[in-house]
Amino acid sequence: MDDLFKSKPFETLLSTLRDLQLDDSVDSWPSEQLAAMTRAGVMAWDVPVEDGGVDLAAVDQLEGLRLLSSACLVSTFVLTQRSAAVRRIATSPNSAARQELLPRLLSGEIFATVGISHLSTSGQHLQTPLVQAEVASDGYVLNGTVPWTTGATMADNLITGGTLPDGRQILVALPTDREGLDVQSPVTLMALNASQTGAAKLTNVAVQPSDVLHGPVEGVMKQGTGGGAGSLGTSALAIGATAGVLRNLKAEAERRPDLHEYLSPLQADCAQLTDDLRLAAAGNHPAGAAGAEQLRRRANSLVLRSAQTWLAATKGAGYVAGHPAERAVRESMFFLVWSCPQPVLAANLRELACVAG
Repeated sequence: MDDLFKSKPFETLLSTLRDLQLDDSVDSWPSEQLAAMTRAGVMAWDVPVEDGGVDLAAVDQLEGLRLLSSACLVSTFVLTQRSAAVRRIATSPNSAARQELLPRLLSGEIFATVGISHLSTSGQHLQTPLVQAEVASDGYVLNGTVPWTTGATMADNLITGGTLPDGRQILVALPTDREGLDVQSPVTLMALNASQTGAAKLTNVAVQPSDVLHGPVEGVMKQGTGGGAGSLGTSALAIGATAGVLRNLKAEAERRPDLHEYLSPLQADCAQLTDDLRLAAAGNHPAGAAGAEQLRRRANSLVLRSAQTWLAATKGAGYVAGHPAERAVRESMFFLVWSCPQPVLAANLRELACVAG
C-alpha cells in the first residue's frame, strides 16, 4: 500500500492536517480534519469491501494511523474511536445494522463512536457493573454510566454495552437521541480536549433486538474484533506523535546546530520503532506475542522524551501556554493513560523513577 501513502491526495491530506488550527478546548471539534479525511478516502479503510470500503490490511491501517497522527494527534485519536465503532458493526451478525449504518458511516453522513472501556477495563474491580443490562419483553434495558466516550456529543450512534445479572454482556448500537441516553458535557482534560471526551448516562434505555451487535455472551469485547489496528494502534499513534514532534525539533535544530546531538538519537529510536511496528503488524516481531507490549512501552517512553526535549530546546518560549511545544508535552502524557496495560505502565513508572527492572 506504499502507493496509497505516497499518493498526491494523501500527501495533501497530511499537509492539510498540519496546517489546520484546532484549539485545545472542549468547545472545539476536528470537523474540518475529519471532513478532509473523508475526502481523501480514509473513512473507507476499515469498511469491508462488500459494504463499499477498501478493508485495508492491519499493517496498512497502522501505517496510515502513524502518518496521520504525525500531522494531527487529536483528529487521529477521534478517528480510532470511529474505527472501533465501524469494526464492531462490520463484524456483527446483525445484517440489518450493517446495512443501515456502514454506508452512511462510509460517506461521512453520520458519525459513530464507542463507549466500551467499562466492558473490559474501567470499573472491572467493582462488584456492580458500571452499566447493567436486564432482559425485557421486547429486548433489554440499560442503566448505568459509560465512563469514557470520545465525541459522543457529536455522534449519531454510540456503540456501548452492559452486563446481565448472569455475567453475560451485550454490545449495542444506540442512536444518541434514544430516550434515556444522556451524553454528558465533555470533561476538561490535560490535553486533547477537542476530542470532546466524557461520560454518558443510561437511564432505563430500551434496547431493541435490532440494536444488538454482539451477545449476550461472556466477554463480549472478545467478539467481533475484526482485523483493524488492534492493540498496536495506540503504539502507532504514539510513534506518529513522536515523528511530528521530531519534525518540529528538526526545524529548531536547523537554526541551532548544537541540537543535532539530541535530535539524532531520538530520530534513530523513532525509525527503529517504526520498523518494529511494521514487523509486529505482519506477525514477524522477534518477541512474538510480547512484541505489542514491548512496542507500547518503548513508544510511550519515546514520545515523552521527545516532547520534553523539544520543550527544553525552545527555552522560555515553549513554556508559554499555547506554544506547540508545551501542547506536545501535555499530549504526550495521554499515552500513559490511554488503554495502557498495567505491565507497560509499571515499566514506564520504573523508567521515570529510575528503578532498575
